[in-house]
Amino acid sequence: MPRKVFTAGEVLAASDMNSFLMNQSVMTFAGTAARSSAIGTAVEGMLVYLEDTNTYQTWNGSAWQNVYTGTHATVTTAYTASPANAGGFIYSTSSSAITITIPDVFQVGDRIDIIRDGAGTVSIAAGTGITSWAGAGTAGTGVSFKIDQQYNAATVLEVAPSTYRIIGKIIP
Repeated sequence: MPRKVFTAGEVLAASDMNSFLMNQSVMTFAGTAARSSAIGTAVEGMLVYLEDTNTYQTWNGSAWQNVYTGTHATVTTAYTASPANAGGFIYSTSSSAITITIPDVFQVGDRIDIIRDGAGTVSIAAGTGITSWAGAGTAGTGVSFKIDQQYNAATVLEVAPSTYRIIGKIIP
């Protein structure tokens, strides 16, 4: 989107208002349905905030993509990741074994770092909607991966639609 420097006395046309202000603001919507209904044709670089998932998205010219503002969650019990975790991390301080479930609620390129700081084993499991789940030379949506030692970490990355890879200090 362009930038324009207006001069004193210049008439502000509707097209200027749309191009130089409306298309470059951060618009807030209840969710993706409300966003799609309100924005007829998106313009590359548009930025929106979705209240239902607490995420920012930008239009890249062909699709809406999450903006990585990532949050972190400190957990001591079982946890299911949410879109708000994209680009952030999950920090386990549990002294007992826990499972972190990753459902297919992310976009290609989204990643979550998982850190095992507590003594309890951290297992990472595929959640609903995932069709391909692999890491450490093993694949299958029924496979859970464990962070092998205290103070180690792993990253979960969506590499294609519904296709996730787990990398780091893990064992099947």
